[in-house]
Amino acid sequence: MTGDGGRRGIVGRRGEEVAAAYLMAAGHTVLARNWRCGHLEIDIISMAADGIHFVEVKSRVLPMEAAPEENVGPAKRRKLLAAAGKWLERNGIYDTDCVFDIVSVVFDGDRYTVQYFPQAFIPLFM
Repeated sequence: MTGDGGRRGIVGRRGEEVAAAYLMAAGHTVLARNWRCGHLEIDIISMAADGIHFVEVKSRVLPMEAAPEENVGPAKRRKLLAAAGKWLERNGIYDTDCVFDIVSVVFDGDRYTVQYFPQAFIPLFM
């Protein structure tokens, strides 16, 4: 790997660990992590009282130029929606509420802050 790709990978994995623990503490049951289908990926899929949550985790290290959750733009949302559709289809789930969340994890040395954005976006169709 060149550049900071190795560091990004470590930060990303650490952020996903923190996010999964955060969601479980909030009452979610984690169904899958890093689920992939071709070029599509979902960081965390969890079940909560209000349905199945498809969670995008964004992790950064201070100092940073923009809030991590700002990096989930329209293209990423479309990919997450497509991946969610594939996951639901492969698991034979056709009639359930789906929620699209973002968890932002910002590291400052050994400390971190977590921000949870439930229903960060609502797709026009599912």
